[in-house]
Amino acid sequence: MLPRNAPALVTGAASGLGAATARALAAAGAPVALLDLSADRLSPLAAETGGLALACDVTDAVSAEQAVAAAAEAHGPARILVNCAGIAPAGRIVGRGGPLPLDDFARVVAVNLIGTFNLMRLAAAAMATLDPLEDGERGVIVNTASVAAYEGQIGQAAYAASKGGVASLTLPAARELARYGIRVAAIAPGLFGTPMVTAMPQEVQDAIVATIPFPRRFGRPEEYARMALSIIENPMVNGSVIRLDAALRMQGA
Repeated sequence: MLPRNAPALVTGAASGLGAATARALAAAGAPVALLDLSADRLSPLAAETGGLALACDVTDAVSAEQAVAAAAEAHGPARILVNCAGIAPAGRIVGRGGPLPLDDFARVVAVNLIGTFNLMRLAAAAMATLDPLEDGERGVIVNTASVAAYEGQIGQAAYAASKGGVASLTLPAARELARYGIRVAAIAPGLFGTPMVTAMPQEVQDAIVATIPFPRRFGRPEEYARMALSIIENPMVNGSVIRLDAALRMQGA
């Protein structure tokens, strides 16, 4: 699918991977709806891209329904969804203070996995009603997994479980939505220079970078965005989780 004139939704658009993807889609000619918890945080990006800023809690059914409806009213039903909203707090299953609070685990799963499914179900329902394009295609959904889905480290049990769920969701969703001409794929990024990473002390960043084979640096959000656009534009990419990790295989510690 060519992004030009194809309405798009991007979650987690206020920063990092989501902001870069929104910029890339807008540059490719897609009308973009920017979704994040706070519409105020989206204002600069909306002004830059001509996008529509919408407050959306991806874990809440009503909030997501309202955001998707507002985007459809402004741009028409979305043909593209890129789910980038996510959180990555660290926490051991059993730490110095005892077992990890269940609410902490549930929150990560709610944002990263349930939030992804929430927007996917709503976008797919609308896509299914659209007229087919070339090859019968009606829409494309790109979700964000992580290399932690495969090699989660100590303290990442909640994050790894949530991203493992996103990875496992990809193929059954693609198979189910194929009847409507809707493709589903996921990107599993390695270590990218998002605010969550760049907020770490420099010595910690340096130690992390030393574990990356090549290129020996953090990925750039723009490189994630380029992969997302490649998936959108290539009709044969469907049901796959694509690692974008510079050959990184994370160790346990």
